[in-house]
Amino acid sequence: MKIIAIIPARSGSKGIPDKNIRLYKGKPLIAHSINIALQSKYISDVYVSTDSEKYKTIALEYGAKVPFLRPSEISDDLSPDIDLFKHFLSWYKDNNDNINNNNNNKYTDIIIQLRPTYPNRTIELLDNCITTFLSNYNEYDSLRTVIPLNKSPYKMYYIKDNKLIPYFNKYNDIYEPYNQARQLLPQSYLHNGCIDIIKTSIIINDNLLSGHNIYPYLMDENENNDIDTEEDLLNSEKKNI
Repeated sequence: MKIIAIIPARSGSKGIPDKNIRLYKGKPLIAHSINIALQSKYISDVYVSTDSEKYKTIALEYGAKVPFLRPSEISDDLSPDIDLFKHFLSWYKDNNDNINNNNNNKYTDIIIQLRPTYPNRTIELLDNCITTFLSNYNEYDSLRTVIPLNKSPYKMYYIKDNKLIPYFNKYNDIYEPYNQARQLLPQSYLHNGCIDIIKTSIIINDNLLSGHNIYPYLMDENENNDIDTEEDLLNSEKKNI
C-alpha cells in the first residue's frame, strides 16, 4: 500500500501568532513533524499543506514536499480538516502521472495526518500506529490516538437563554445520567491530536474524514501534548520525551 503523510500548516493562528513555525527546541514547530514522518519506513512521501509562502520555504528546507499553496477560502479558523484533504487529493489525482509513474491507482491508499502542534511524537509510536492500522485494515476506516478522561460528557452542560441544559438526558436505560454516579457511566476518551490515519477511500467515497469505524489507539492520560497556547508551548518544551 502507498502511505503518505500530510502536515497541515495554515498561517492564521491567533492564539500564538505564526504558531506552526515558532521555534521549539531550536527548530520551527513544523520541522519536528516533518522529521518524524521522514524517518518512518512506511511513509513514502511527506507533504505540507499551507497557505503561506514563508511556511512553504521552511517546509521545503526540512525535506517536505509543498507542490501548491492551499487556497485562502479553506485556510481560515473555521475551515474543517476534510477540506484540505479533498483539496490535496484533487491535486494528487490530477498530477498522478508525474508521481506514480503511470500507476493505475489514482490515489494513495492511506493518509497520515501529523499536526505541527504535536512535536513530541516518537518514531516508535508513529510506526506502531501504522502497523496496528495495517493489521486491522479490513475492519477499520481510520485510527486516532486517544487518552482516557476522568470526566464524563454525560455530566456536561451548555447554557442557552440563561438556562443550564444537559448535553445528554439519557444513557441506555439511565435517565438524567448527569445525576448518577460516574461508575455507572462509560469511560470517556479524548482525541489528543497526536496521530490520525485515514483510508483515502473514506474521504473520496463517503466524504468523511474518520469514517464509521475508528480504531482507538490508546495513549497514557499524560500524553496530551498538543500546543494551542503560549503556556502549552512552555510546558511541552519542559517535557523530556
